[in-house]
Amino acid sequence: MYSFCFHVPTRIWFGKDTVSHLSEMRQSGTKALLVYGGGSIKRSGLYDRVLAVLSDAGISVTELAGVEPNPRIETVRKGVQLCRDGRIDMVLAVGGGSTIDCAKVVAAGAKYDGDAWDLVLDGSKIQAALPIYTVLTLSATGSEMDKFAVISDMTKNEKWGTAADCLKPTMSVLDPTLTYTVSKKQTAAGTADMMSHTMENYFTRETGADVQQGFAEVILRTAIKYGPIALAQPDNYDARANLMWAASHAINGLVSEGSANAWCIHPMEHELSAFYDITHGQGLAILTPAWMEYVLSDNTKGMFAKFGRNVFGIDPLHQEDDLAVAKKGIAALRTFFFETMEMPANLRAVGITEKSKFDIMAEKAAKGSVGSYVPLTKNDIKAIYEKAF
Repeated sequence: MYSFCFHVPTRIWFGKDTVSHLSEMRQSGTKALLVYGGGSIKRSGLYDRVLAVLSDAGISVTELAGVEPNPRIETVRKGVQLCRDGRIDMVLAVGGGSTIDCAKVVAAGAKYDGDAWDLVLDGSKIQAALPIYTVLTLSATGSEMDKFAVISDMTKNEKWGTAADCLKPTMSVLDPTLTYTVSKKQTAAGTADMMSHTMENYFTRETGADVQQGFAEVILRTAIKYGPIALAQPDNYDARANLMWAASHAINGLVSEGSANAWCIHPMEHELSAFYDITHGQGLAILTPAWMEYVLSDNTKGMFAKFGRNVFGIDPLHQEDDLAVAKKGIAALRTFFFETMEMPANLRAVGITEKSKFDIMAEKAAKGSVGSYVPLTKNDIKAIYEKAF
């Protein structure tokens, strides 16, 4: 296990009716930028509840609505301008990971003299941010408790992640009941997203990180157990609560610090989203088994066999060869994603019908995944795209 610093400053209010704790935002000032996506928070009544709590706390609100599923830099720039014009004290994101990611870069952009896209391309330029608060409505990205944000510039077919400690939210409200109305598609995609975060950290060359590996396996088993329940029973509190808490811990450093290598599936999927604007979790689900099959070898079979045994319960008595167990574990993940969770099984199923962009996508993804568990060249990544096609 290598040396690390684990720092999660976010205060979490978890459970039913915890939106009332937004009154604590008053400690950061009296002017908030409210960031949200479509009209779902208005239809559910959450919008009115949030405004009522803020009003009672003496907090005035400026709104940035219409954040896209893959948040655009244009929307970020609009939010930054609203913050500057209104002398905003803090940013409140109400929604899922895309809304929170947008709010994070808005908060940083309000403290930066240049263009917000600079901060996306180079996270080292993020030196400060307005206080960030969140109300989570979708269990997936873990943005409510981490330092990361992903923003797209679709005019350039670019989607990049950035990060800084000051992007970690000051406080996040996690009420599982707010996810009851999430569609089957987004519930499945969110489950795949949190599992992908966990697996990106789990598959590592670093040895001796038993604690992180154990945490990762628990998170994966939790998602496998409760994802199907949430699909079948959308208002099952225990299912929604466990998925929500699993998503937060998948990416807040608990399973990565001291252990993880660079990620490779996410850079590959970011190219898919940048060029084709597909649902992030669906792209991850399609790519992950294809990547596993591509990198499975005598050198990696032990790690994949461990995954099969400890996550899916295959060969608990260790009677089978590691390679056989590894293949069964990958097959079990395919079955879970594409049959149990009813997700699209290949790129054609999400509307990608041609391969002409695979070369440029693979070249960019290779640059973004240097140092991953199994080093991948441009040609390797192109082959994985082909395999997932």
